[in-house]
Amino acid sequence: MKHLVRTCCLLVALAQAAVPLHAAQTATSPGLAAQTSSATQASNPTNEKLAQLDQRVTAAQSSADNAWMLVSAALVLMMTGPGLALFYGGLVRRKNTLAIMMQSFMLMAVITVMWALVGYSLCFGGNGPVIGGFEHAFLRGVGAEPNADYAGTIPQMTFMVYQLMFAIITPALITGATAERMKFSGTVLFMILWFLVVYAPLAHMVWGKGGLLNASLGGRFPTLDFAGGTVVHITSGVSALVCALYLGKRTGFPKQPMPPHSLVLSFIGACLLWVGWFGFNAGSALASSPLASSAFVATHFAAAAAALSWSVAEWIKNGRASALGAISGAVAGLVAITPAAGFVAPMPALVIGVVAGACCYWMVTRIKSIFGYDDALDAFGVHGAGGTIGALLTGVFATQVINPIFGAGKAVGGSDGHWGQIGNQFVGVLIAWGFALVGTLVILKVVDLLTGLRVTEDQEIEGLDITQHGEEAYNLES
Repeated sequence: MKHLVRTCCLLVALAQAAVPLHAAQTATSPGLAAQTSSATQASNPTNEKLAQLDQRVTAAQSSADNAWMLVSAALVLMMTGPGLALFYGGLVRRKNTLAIMMQSFMLMAVITVMWALVGYSLCFGGNGPVIGGFEHAFLRGVGAEPNADYAGTIPQMTFMVYQLMFAIITPALITGATAERMKFSGTVLFMILWFLVVYAPLAHMVWGKGGLLNASLGGRFPTLDFAGGTVVHITSGVSALVCALYLGKRTGFPKQPMPPHSLVLSFIGACLLWVGWFGFNAGSALASSPLASSAFVATHFAAAAAALSWSVAEWIKNGRASALGAISGAVAGLVAITPAAGFVAPMPALVIGVVAGACCYWMVTRIKSIFGYDDALDAFGVHGAGGTIGALLTGVFATQVINPIFGAGKAVGGSDGHWGQIGNQFVGVLIAWGFALVGTLVILKVVDLLTGLRVTEDQEIEGLDITQHGEEAYNLES
């Protein structure tokens, strides 16, 4: 009985002791809640600071990309003037120096205006398989905001002006085949129509959203063309051949010697082209990124390998290497690596350069003499042949390690095991050849009817500087 009483007393005592403890805990709970609330409030500024930091990093990346793309645009413009102007200017005879340089310079003005009016919209507006629309005509809607379909970190205005520089140099390359015998008026009209009929559709098909040959934006035949092997070089090179055949040979060709009047000018022009080509190829990454670095390296390696390849081939044939051969080889390598620059590693870039240098040398020395066409400055032999070689070899050497354009882990070219890509490249080459052949021939016929194309024999003998522009490159009497 006593034991039961003691147990009851102990339970009562424990119950009484528990009441103050519960009260103390209840009394302190508002303090704990306040501490929790304070911690939550303290975390909000941290989150805000992290968000602000993320915004600043994004803005810094956008600024870096934009700066690189503006520099690249300037480098590509430098390829036309002074690069191509000097390169071609030194290769013609003295009496035609200003005429050929004037053609490059005038295209910088004419194509810019055409680009602003309808060119950009036809190339990058809409999503049709062959040609764009008019949604960006007169640069409507082209401003500071990026176009996510093409370059999500730079203003669309920057993307637009960068692509303009490609549109300028492409028709300028054709003038190498028509040099010393084509009217200035006929040249300007031909280039305007050629830009609209040939360049704009090919640019949209390869680079535009929904284009037939676009590899990343829904193309039926995904053709790899990083910076313009088909769009720029095949179209201009094949069109140059058609122009040379249509115009006929220069008076006195091939019996009369027609050596370059100043290899010094051509040498300087070739060096400017080499430097400018980094903007052409590495800039086509559309960002200051590792892909731009890869394209930069591939471009340089291919140019060097092709210069050596051409020089070795020339040495074997003639017993010496010439300055003209070395600079021609470098340009051939730059042409061939253009479609592949953003898809291949450095060693395949060397291979592409070696192949391009040797093959283009064979084209301008052997094939040209066999068929007897007068491609005055070898626009077809270097750009048409080099662009075709580069486009096909891109399908062989492209790898997803360099550029997973089809998705992470998916094979890109033959070296990845996707040998079917060579077939896509072949389709792209055929379409580019076809558009250039048919379009150029039709345009030549139209321009010949409207303004005429070729100067008279007397004007050709006197020189285009005097007969077309009323001035001379060199005043030897002063």
